[in-house]
Amino acid sequence: MNGSRLNFRLEATASDSRARAATFRTLHNEVETPLFMPVGTQATVKAQATQSLEDSGSRILLANTYHLLLRPGPDVFKRLGGIHSFMSWKKSVLTDSGGFQIFSLPHSRMMSEEGAAFQSYLDGRTILLSPEVSIETQMAIGSDIMMALDQCIPSTAPESAAREALGITHRWALRSLATRGDSPQSLFGIVQGALFKELRRESAESLCGMPFDGFAIGGLAVGESRSEREETCEFTASLLPADRPRYLMGVGTPLDILEAVHRGVDMFDCIIPTQVAQRGGAFTSRGFLQLRRGIYKFSEAPLDPACGCPTCARYSRAYLHHLTKTGETLGWQLLGAHNIFFYHQMMREIRESILADRFMELYRGKREILHIEDIDNPVNHPKPSRKRKLFKLGAYEVHTSPEGFSSIRHIASGEIMHSRTPPMEEARRLYIEQSCLAERLCTESAEPLVIWDVGLGAAANAMAAIRVCEETTPQRPLRIVSFENDLDSLKLARLNNNLFPYLRHAGPDGILKRGHWQSETQPGLEWELVPGDFPATMSRASAPPDLIFFDMFSSKTNGEQWTLEAFRRLFAACCGRSVELFTYTCSTAIRSALLLAGFHVAKGRRTGEKLETTIALTPQACLGTTHDLLGAAWLEKWKRSGAKFPAEIGEDQHPLMERMILEHPQFSTPSPGR
Repeated sequence: MNGSRLNFRLEATASDSRARAATFRTLHNEVETPLFMPVGTQATVKAQATQSLEDSGSRILLANTYHLLLRPGPDVFKRLGGIHSFMSWKKSVLTDSGGFQIFSLPHSRMMSEEGAAFQSYLDGRTILLSPEVSIETQMAIGSDIMMALDQCIPSTAPESAAREALGITHRWALRSLATRGDSPQSLFGIVQGALFKELRRESAESLCGMPFDGFAIGGLAVGESRSEREETCEFTASLLPADRPRYLMGVGTPLDILEAVHRGVDMFDCIIPTQVAQRGGAFTSRGFLQLRRGIYKFSEAPLDPACGCPTCARYSRAYLHHLTKTGETLGWQLLGAHNIFFYHQMMREIRESILADRFMELYRGKREILHIEDIDNPVNHPKPSRKRKLFKLGAYEVHTSPEGFSSIRHIASGEIMHSRTPPMEEARRLYIEQSCLAERLCTESAEPLVIWDVGLGAAANAMAAIRVCEETTPQRPLRIVSFENDLDSLKLARLNNNLFPYLRHAGPDGILKRGHWQSETQPGLEWELVPGDFPATMSRASAPPDLIFFDMFSSKTNGEQWTLEAFRRLFAACCGRSVELFTYTCSTAIRSALLLAGFHVAKGRRTGEKLETTIALTPQACLGTTHDLLGAAWLEKWKRSGAKFPAEIGEDQHPLMERMILEHPQFSTPSPGR
C-alpha cells in the first residue's frame, strides 16, 4: 500500500484484547485514539457552540456531504475558505459521503451505476449524487478526512442484494480515489457486506488493495441485533491493516463503543449524546439518568458527582429536571455538553488503560455500569403478573402450539393469532424487517414516524416496533397508533405474561389503563390506542400513517374490515403521502381490493404456510421501491381466478372492476422496483 496522508502510528495493543491506542495527524491537528467524533451534520453539533466542543475534548467533528451539498452548497465553502472558517472550528472535520442518507431515503431516490438521483427536501429538484460529485463537494467543504461514496443497505439484506451493493461500492471507491487525485485531504474506504462474512472478506480484500488512508466498517447499526453487530465488527476489523485507522460508522452508546474498542476499532461517531440530551437523557458514572423522572424534582445533587464538566460543576439535578420538563433549549444544551464530555472522558480513560496494559480491567468494570439505569434511583419495570391465571376471557382463549409457543385464539371462528410462528418472530419478519423500520428510524427528522397498527390483538406488532426503537439509536421520534375494538385478547395475554414475555413492559399497562403510553427513557417514543371498529375510527388517529401494519382477523371473521370501501377510506387517510401497508394475506380478492382502492401491490415474504404475503404502496411510495410489485404473471393468473373480486362486489360491477384493474398504472407502466 502507498503511504498514508495521516502518518498513523500504532502505540499499543492491549493484552487479551484487540483494543488499540494510536496517534495520527490531519491537516489541522494531532489526534489520539480511540476517538469519539461528535456529529455536526449541517456544520453544527446541535445546541453546542464550537468553543464548548473544544473545551470538552473534541478533536474531530463529523459533517454530512448530502446536507451541505443542498445547503449552503459548495460555492459558499469555496468563497468562504472551507468549513473550518465557516463554522469557526480550528481542529479537524470528517465528512460522510452522503451514502447513508441516500440509504435512509428509500422513497425519494433512484439508484444506478452512475450514482443516486434524489429529490431535494428543500425545493424538490432532482440531484445526482455520484462518487465524483460527493468527493468534489467534500473537497470544496475542505474536510480533513473524506469518505468514499458507498451503497449502504440494511444489515439484514439477503446475500444477493448485499453482493450487488458490494460491487457498486467497490467501483465507486475507485472513482472516489480518482476524483481525489493529489488533494492533501485523506480518504477512507468503506467495507460493506451486510452480515455475510465472505462478503465482508471480499470487500476488505478489494478495498485494502486501494490507496486509502483509513478504512470504515459500514452497514452496521441498521437493523441487526447487538450480538450480530459485535461479531461482524470484530471479524471485519481483523481483516483491516494494522497501519491504518479503523472507523465504525454510526455507533453508538458508550457500551457499544467500549465493545467495539475491545474488538479493534479506533474511531466512532454517533448523534446519541445530543439526541438523548434533547429528550432529557444523560450518561453518568451512576448509570443512565432520564431527567424527566419526578425523582429528581427536589434533588440538589450534581448530575454526575464524578464528572468535571461545566454542567455538573454548576447545575443541580432539580434544575436540569425543570429545564427538561419545561422543554427549555438550555436543558438540551447543558445535558448535551455533559454527554459529549462524558464520551470524551471515557475515551481518554480507555486510551490510558491500553497504554498501561490494563484495558481488560477497565473493560470489565465499565461493562457493569454502562448497561444500567440510575444506580441510586432504579426504574421499577413491571414484574410478571402474579394474578390468578385465566386461559379464557371473552371471545378468546390461550392456545399452545405443538412447537411450544403460545398465541391467542378466537373461540368462535377458531382463528389463531400467529398460528405457525411465535408472535414476536412473525411480527419481526413480516412487519418490522419488511418495513425497514430500524433504517427509517435512523433518518434524522423532527417529525415522528407514524405506524398505524391495525388490529392490536395481543400487541406483538406494536411491541416488536417498540423493541426496535429501544434497541437501536433512532434519529427521529416514533408514534404507534393501535386500532382495536376488543381489548380482551391483550388483557388475556397480559394475565399470562409468563407465556407472552414480550408484554413484561410498561407499554401494554399504559395502553390498558389509560389508552396511551410514552417512554420515560425515550420521550420521542409514544403509543396510543384508538378503540372501536377500524373503518369508523381511523379518522380519530392523531396523525396520518407512514407505515400500516394491517393484522386483523381474516375476512371470514372480520369481513367489514377487508372490503373495498374500507381500503378506499384507508387510501384516502394516507393523504397523498408515501405510505406502505403490510399484511399477512395473499388473497387474490384482497389484492384486487387494494388495487381498486388506489394502492400498488407487491409480493411480501412468506410466513408460516403462506408462500407469499402482501405489501401495498401508495403511488408516492413506489418511487425507487425495491419491493417486488405484481406484474404480468400475476395478472394472467388473476384473469383465470374464480375469486377475482371482494365478495361484496356484485356481478353487475365485475366488468367495470376488471377494466379498472387491467388499466391500473401498475400494469400499464414499467415497475419502478424492477
